[in-house]
Amino acid sequence: MAAFGDLLRLARQLRGYTQKKSAEDLGIAQTVLSRLENGLIEPDDELTAHAAQVFEVPVEFFSITDTVYGPPVSVHAMLRGKADVSARDIDMITAELNVRLMHLRVFLENVDFNAVLSVPKLDIERYESPEKVAAVVRAHWKLPRGPIKNLTRIMEQSGIIVADSDFHGAGVSGVTFAVPGRPPIVLINRDHPADRLRFTLAHELGHLVMHQFPTPEMEDEANRFASAFLLPPEEMKEAFSGRRITLELLASMKKEWKVSMQSLLMSAQAQKAISDNQARYLWQQISVRGWRTKEPASLDFPHDSPTVLPTIIKAHLDDLGFKPNEVLRMSRVFQKDFVSMYGDWNSGGPTRPRLRIVT
Repeated sequence: MAAFGDLLRLARQLRGYTQKKSAEDLGIAQTVLSRLENGLIEPDDELTAHAAQVFEVPVEFFSITDTVYGPPVSVHAMLRGKADVSARDIDMITAELNVRLMHLRVFLENVDFNAVLSVPKLDIERYESPEKVAAVVRAHWKLPRGPIKNLTRIMEQSGIIVADSDFHGAGVSGVTFAVPGRPPIVLINRDHPADRLRFTLAHELGHLVMHQFPTPEMEDEANRFASAFLLPPEEMKEAFSGRRITLELLASMKKEWKVSMQSLLMSAQAQKAISDNQARYLWQQISVRGWRTKEPASLDFPHDSPTVLPTIIKAHLDDLGFKPNEVLRMSRVFQKDFVSMYGDWNSGGPTRPRLRIVT
């Protein structure tokens, strides 16, 4: 059960405030705030109300009973670890994940969420390589050969809650949060193109499958899993066989496989379908055109948006008879934060019994 101090720290980190700034805004000494956050002293009603005002949350936020968890195992930095993610970024993302986890618990009290697939837990050491693990997962889910049409849908069918976030402007592509008794949550950066989002989803799936504990190799392993899961090596060897690897070919294959041209070029290199000199030339061309960070807009394709969480929220409003202000009160955040997390939700409907959601 969350103590007031845990929730006070959570509210502060949700806004990205330092302890010093927060103490100034609250009109108390920083040492007092530190003692409050660490549960050494208890607040009075006046301080609680002031904290709610400073951190822009309802007073009821401080009566949340859910456990407050620390940072997730993986924070997938933008461009595979090349961006700088600060401690403040991690704090804000962790706070948002905790709030979303509480929302998930509240919403699932009224809805039966039944997964039709399962996420296997596979020991990377037993299977020797992330590529072999990826092949086992595809077989476990009985996926057909060829491109995965809708990765978001498959993950949701496996009981994974997929949602998007702006990550408060942090250079993060995605993050996974898995705690006992709740479906795992994968958050992805809504501002990124669809090819990167698909790779990020596959990367985070790799963490869920392979990594219960952090290791120095986990990010590289998750990248290799993602590449092999989306572009199975044996299939790519056939796809590249007898073909001259050019930018035009990579562009056409991007539309088919729904991955970046760069991922396809890396796959071609891994399958020895291209010489080192040819690959070096294509990488130079990609860099000269500025495609390292943003590939041509003409090659963009729609992202497969999450459906489970929006359906659950919509069911509360349209099928279970909750009014928008009731859903908002349940969430213990103000409308601005709720809409930022879940989009436009303002609708209503008749009262009906407990709803069953089957993915």
